[in-house]
Amino acid sequence: MKKRSFISVCLTIIIINVSAQLSKTFLINPQQLAEVKQKMQKKDKATLQLIDSLKKKANALLNMKPVSVMDKGFTPPSGSKHDYMSQAPYFWYDSTKPNGLPYMRRDGVRNPEINKITDHKNLGDLDEAVRFLSLAYYFTGEEKYAEKAASLLHYWFLYEDTKMNPNMEYAQGIPGINTGRGIGIIETRSLVGIADAIGLLDGSKSWTKNDTKTLQQWYAQYLNWLLTSKNGKEEHAAKNNHGTWFYVQAIDFALFTGNNEKAKQLIEETKKRLDSQLTADGKMPLELERTNALGYSTFNTRAWFDLASIAENVGSDLWHYKNTNGATLQTAIDWITPYAVGEKKWIYQQIGGYNKMDVYPLLIQAARKFKDSHYLEQANQISKERSDWMTDLLYKQ
Repeated sequence: MKKRSFISVCLTIIIINVSAQLSKTFLINPQQLAEVKQKMQKKDKATLQLIDSLKKKANALLNMKPVSVMDKGFTPPSGSKHDYMSQAPYFWYDSTKPNGLPYMRRDGVRNPEINKITDHKNLGDLDEAVRFLSLAYYFTGEEKYAEKAASLLHYWFLYEDTKMNPNMEYAQGIPGINTGRGIGIIETRSLVGIADAIGLLDGSKSWTKNDTKTLQQWYAQYLNWLLTSKNGKEEHAAKNNHGTWFYVQAIDFALFTGNNEKAKQLIEETKKRLDSQLTADGKMPLELERTNALGYSTFNTRAWFDLASIAENVGSDLWHYKNTNGATLQTAIDWITPYAVGEKKWIYQQIGGYNKMDVYPLLIQAARKFKDSHYLEQANQISKERSDWMTDLLYKQ
């Protein structure tokens, strides 16, 4: 009995120590992060090379100027630059109309005019910077990375003079038609990566527990706006990739703010959405209607993979959920892959170029989640043309 008790105590200590090493992340699996960190500590050559690439990227970001919604040269209809603002990317000046208004739609053709409003780019830049910096801190423990990430986060979310208001009332407005749309909510999918970064910064001197609490309050306010506002309800009801990305955000934000019951409720809703989006053979008809159908099919599959990863936090398995048509997420990736890697000729519209690297992280995840090395073989064929060290670091190790 004494021997058995001793072993039990030892196992308990080991479990506690491993748990203590896990970060509180929702999209990136914390166990996978811990495994990579362990490989780094054991001086695994391939892992050290990937960490070196991460450090180089993070070092280049140490001099990044903080960005804010206050940077834009335009003022939203509310009269406050603290409100996020952007313009619909696929709408253009109509020369047949007085003053070019209302703008006309050209699906898949991005209007460079949208770049005059800087909020979308700035939020994307913030997400990328904080992701690299927080990961660099997590793996190296060097405070300089956490300090920089914290300064960027404070500037965008917490400082009174520069913070963003928690709404997307004026996102993707169409000149001559409206000042904002529910569709614009897709631009805050960057906030999912930022929520993960907070978990990676845990324990640093530069980002305090009070900072986390304050940011969680901001996310809670934004989640409430998503679920109750006119624009939020429109996006919640969207039947295509916009609806999928809405769920990615809402579920992640619910988890980040400790509202697990709301997260579980929304996860159950997503099953009905997968029922309607995915055919028996893995097609996504609403994405195939687009002028860049392969790109949007991949984009929506990525959203579903993100959803499945996030749902794991409350014990829900969307990876293997079989919809009413008998299809799963594996059916979806199996249908897309031959076209994405060039094995089959695409028969739908794709007026823009297609980047094979967009499907690369999906194949890496599929290999792990569906326990099939064929996906890894296909991914390796893509990586011969171009590398994706960040995906390799987080998912391939």
